[in-house]
Amino acid sequence: MRDTKESRLLLVLLIAVAFALITVDIRGGEDSPVDGARQAAATVFGPIEDGVSSAVDPVGNAISAVRASGDRHDRLAALEQENAALKAKLGSDDRGRSRLAQLDKMLKLAGEGQYGIKGAQVIGIGAAQGFSWTVTIDVGAHDGIQRDMTVLNGDGLVGRVTTVGPDSSTVLLASDPDFTVGTRMEAGDELGFASGQGDRPLRVELLNGKAEVKKGDRLVTFGSQADKPFVPGVPVGVVSRVDPSGGDLTRTLYVTPYVSFTKLDIVGVVVQGPKKDPRDTVLPDKPKPAPRPTVTVTVTPGAGEPGDGQAAEDGQGADGQPQIEQPEQ
Repeated sequence: MRDTKESRLLLVLLIAVAFALITVDIRGGEDSPVDGARQAAATVFGPIEDGVSSAVDPVGNAISAVRASGDRHDRLAALEQENAALKAKLGSDDRGRSRLAQLDKMLKLAGEGQYGIKGAQVIGIGAAQGFSWTVTIDVGAHDGIQRDMTVLNGDGLVGRVTTVGPDSSTVLLASDPDFTVGTRMEAGDELGFASGQGDRPLRVELLNGKAEVKKGDRLVTFGSQADKPFVPGVPVGVVSRVDPSGGDLTRTLYVTPYVSFTKLDIVGVVVQGPKKDPRDTVLPDKPKPAPRPTVTVTVTPGAGEPGDGQAAEDGQGADGQPQIEQPEQ
């Protein structure tokens, strides 16, 4: 376009119209009369914008990573302070020392799995006969607790948060018949689903009906999308029985859970998942087999009995009976 008086006038007019549309759009908010035009423009220019943004994504991702790292550090530091406060609150009497040991064990597990946890105490328990297996804990929405967060203790998976109040929450235990969690076998990586059976072992259906599984194998949680309701790598239990496959599409296992659901006290709610799947690193060390004792018996002949050497010279055994020499084969 040539630089003429008319072209300059047209440019000024377009700029004035643009400012007018921006003013109307801002004042209109969500009900802006130009919203439809904006969406149409997004449809047309969206692919071009995506192409341009992909060129600068590495820089943006790097900045986001640094910001997220800082936020994560601040969040973990706050959780450490809160858990230290809980530690001080537990006291130093016998009961307090027991609970401190539970808390220390839980914090060690959380550290190994890189879980950000909010420590809590069990303050109530639901009926186990005819109702759901649940417990009430003393943290809630005011503490950052949300529905479908993983709950664990120093031994492993406890359950998941189902109801959240201002200062307390309800946890559905892994032993409840309505509880289901995805699992992964240690080392073999076979996937399955574990379901609660009350006071009986967990029932696990492996997706591979021909999976090689034996008594003593261990399982961890597989994890969920966005870590809700389950973060990965939390210890679940040990295989206590394996049903024959029988050519079925799945294979049934029975797993003794690590957690004793009738003795819960100190638990932790995972409010921040791990950066990466810890896989089997959170599992406890396997117990070493106990050494088998050996017994050495020394027989001393009596005063009137010949020793082994004398008996051999006389051609008799230690019992005084003649020895019979076996012919060589």
